[in-house]
Amino acid sequence: MKYLRWLLLPFSLIYGFVIIMRNWFYDAGLFKSYRFTKPVISVGNLEVGGAGKSPMTEYLICLLKPDYKLATLSRGYGRETKGFLEESQESRVKNQEGVNNHSPFTTHYSLLSKQIGDEPAQFKQKFPDITVAVCEDRVEGLKQLLPYHDLILMDDAYQHRAVEPGLSILLFDYNRINEPHFLLPAGNMREPMSGRWRAQIIIVSKCPATLTDEEKTALAYKTEPLPYQQLFFTSIAYQPLHDLEGNLAGRSIDTDTTVFLLTGIANPQPLLQYLSSSTSHIIHHNYPDHHPFTLKNIAKLADEFAAHPSQKKIIVTTEKDAQRLDESWLNAGQLADEKLPVFVIPISVEFLNGSGHQFNKIVIDYVREHTENHSIH
Repeated sequence: MKYLRWLLLPFSLIYGFVIIMRNWFYDAGLFKSYRFTKPVISVGNLEVGGAGKSPMTEYLICLLKPDYKLATLSRGYGRETKGFLEESQESRVKNQEGVNNHSPFTTHYSLLSKQIGDEPAQFKQKFPDITVAVCEDRVEGLKQLLPYHDLILMDDAYQHRAVEPGLSILLFDYNRINEPHFLLPAGNMREPMSGRWRAQIIIVSKCPATLTDEEKTALAYKTEPLPYQQLFFTSIAYQPLHDLEGNLAGRSIDTDTTVFLLTGIANPQPLLQYLSSSTSHIIHHNYPDHHPFTLKNIAKLADEFAAHPSQKKIIVTTEKDAQRLDESWLNAGQLADEKLPVFVIPISVEFLNGSGHQFNKIVIDYVREHTENHSIH
């Protein structure tokens, strides 16, 4: 299939011309970019698909929320709503008083995912005390949020040139770094590699924990950081299994365990590799990124799970996918009288060789420098 995409190269040339001209118009000031004096941090990548933007956003939330009132701002990919929506303690209070036009989100996360998208729903589930907002127009979203927040984290906003963030973090997936850098639709690149100049920080994500100095040198050659750009390497740290409510499950996976893996993410290969280190019995129900799970999907999973002869079997999914599961479906198929044993495997970001301290300092220094400003240019 990937070789058939090469037939689309002529369309990639057209797409590339449009993207290059659009970026040139922004760079030349012919298209307006807004820069805000309060801290705005963007996390993004040059490719479509999962480079680990959401785990990096969560890392930043954990780093900054103890000292600052922050909000995340996303487009809300896959949601069934439009416009600006936010979920915060203030928005709920204002809505109850009848002075807020934005309806509060439901606390049922499968419904919340439909309203704001799976990744923002994941942020809200894990960090209920922060503001989570979505808006297709990031400038409008920032104008709504900045008056009563210290800083904003923009998830997947690298190509949203109408905003000029104060700090931009660009991610490259270690597993894709050696692939040809073809533009859409023949390849997976949203814009050419030359677009990397807008970032202050470049991160090669999903690296092996045992990455050698020689490999780092080769990756630096591939990403070509500019003199003012800091380059970091991170790996995925898989956490113990949790239930759908976020509680530790007290379950483990060993060589006798049969895992039914349910995913609707861009690149499930790192997770498959991780699970394969514990068991060879993996049955993968794989769907496209952001796939809206249906009762039929879950009934199929339930029937296969019930029919499997293993006495030690569980269902595992990702945090993002869990946001799109309706709990009422978990008694589907042949297990109509028994709830499916679905467990979530959380992940976090781990900086290699202790470089997280340096990364943290760059981010915190930037935020401290800009938290006293309040106007819009």
